[in-house]
Amino acid sequence: MKYKTVLLFGAPGAGKGTQGKILGSVPNFFHCACGDAFRSLTVTSPLGKVFIEHSSKGQLVPDEPTIELWRQSIEGNTRAGRFHPEMDTLVLDGIPRNVHQAEMLQKTLDVRAVFYLHCRDMNKMIARLQRRALKENRLDDANLDVIRERLKTYDLETKPVLKFYGRKLVHNIDSTQAPVEVLSSILRHLVKK
Repeated sequence: MKYKTVLLFGAPGAGKGTQGKILGSVPNFFHCACGDAFRSLTVTSPLGKVFIEHSSKGQLVPDEPTIELWRQSIEGNTRAGRFHPEMDTLVLDGIPRNVHQAEMLQKTLDVRAVFYLHCRDMNKMIARLQRRALKENRLDDANLDVIRERLKTYDLETKPVLKFYGRKLVHNIDSTQAPVEVLSSILRHLVKK
């Protein structure tokens, strides 16, 4: 069975998590943030060690452990009755992170829309990440060099995923708007689906 899916896409700090949490509170939508799954790992677990090794340098975790963790998370949420694949739309945030991951998930995901939250002003994005680091105790967002490395990695590895899914599925949304305006733009597209 393929999961009916919408993707929240954008650079670190674009607002994917904020929008995902809101959409996840709507009946028949289930939000799955790959970053949250990684941050919930214990640092002594094999996957936790891999996550710390890469995230502390602003690098992406390799594809195979990322997909494995994602699958474990989805299966666990399905068993726990939080995600009902036959009824719910899966809202993904932070996965797929590159074209290879998108290819690995092609037989699993029925992607209906990609919401590309973009911000032209990188200084705003950096300021957002630093505020989030303080507010949510996210060490991966605190160091300016790590932030710059994450943004560079996003441009090189993640942005090409937009081309993979194609123009028909991708909806550009200005993430510098107020969160409620971003949500309104997303909902307008979802209502048309």
